[in-house]
Amino acid sequence: MLYFIPTPIGNLGDISLRSLELLSACEIVFCEDTRVCKHLIALLNERFKTCIRPQKFFSLHTHNEKEVLERLDLKLFEKDVAYLSDAGMPGISDPGFAFVQFALKHKLSYEVLPGANAALVALVSSNLCEKEFIFLGFLANKGKERQKEIENLLLNPYPTIIYEAPTRILALVQTIAKFEPERELFAMKEISKKFQTSFRGKAKELAKELKSANLNGEWVLIVAKSLQNFSSNLLCESDILELDLPLKIKSKLLAKMSGKNSKELYQKLLLSQNEVK
Repeated sequence: MLYFIPTPIGNLGDISLRSLELLSACEIVFCEDTRVCKHLIALLNERFKTCIRPQKFFSLHTHNEKEVLERLDLKLFEKDVAYLSDAGMPGISDPGFAFVQFALKHKLSYEVLPGANAALVALVSSNLCEKEFIFLGFLANKGKERQKEIENLLLNPYPTIIYEAPTRILALVQTIAKFEPERELFAMKEISKKFQTSFRGKAKELAKELKSANLNGEWVLIVAKSLQNFSSNLLCESDILELDLPLKIKSKLLAKMSGKNSKELYQKLLLSQNEVK
């Protein structure tokens, strides 16, 4: 059995009893960084008087997961196996997605345990979300791609969760303030750690406050939903199909909207038109 086990994001006390029990039973552990994982296990054993003693450790992270998974012996999974990210929930802005795919492909039994997650802690703390929300994780580091992502997230009809590094959080808030100075923001850093801190206010206010703040630590930023109603101005596929335009132009417009191949869409439209005739 393969278990995806969330690890504490700051406070060791956030580990669940079930996670400790399963880790004690697992003979094999996959993890992002074996040094970080071994140190965490030593701390858990000391704090909770457990006996977590895996026989084997395998490093599995974003840069090697394809290579490692391709050469894995499936007999390993006849025993209890755990996967741990360095901190938090595997698969949420952390490795884990490819490992779940691997398990599904090879029909391996697996289970994901509930546990610590910075995004939800910040979201609930923000009081900016009643029900729906959008999670973006980390944005692009720089350039036009990052600028476009920031512009797009300001159009979101739901609160948006963003992970950010300490070196970029101020610039991110300043950029949002430039576009929409009145947009409500909530920022939280070092969640579940000794120096957990939160900031709340309009983008223009937060940009000023963060200039003099200690920015060290990992950040979660919640951006309030857009109050503008864009739905009535958006074109949908049926609107394009109803336009009195040549099929090639329609197919190009549909391809632009959907990201699909315009030639394939043209052939479908042509076939559909012939069937109507």
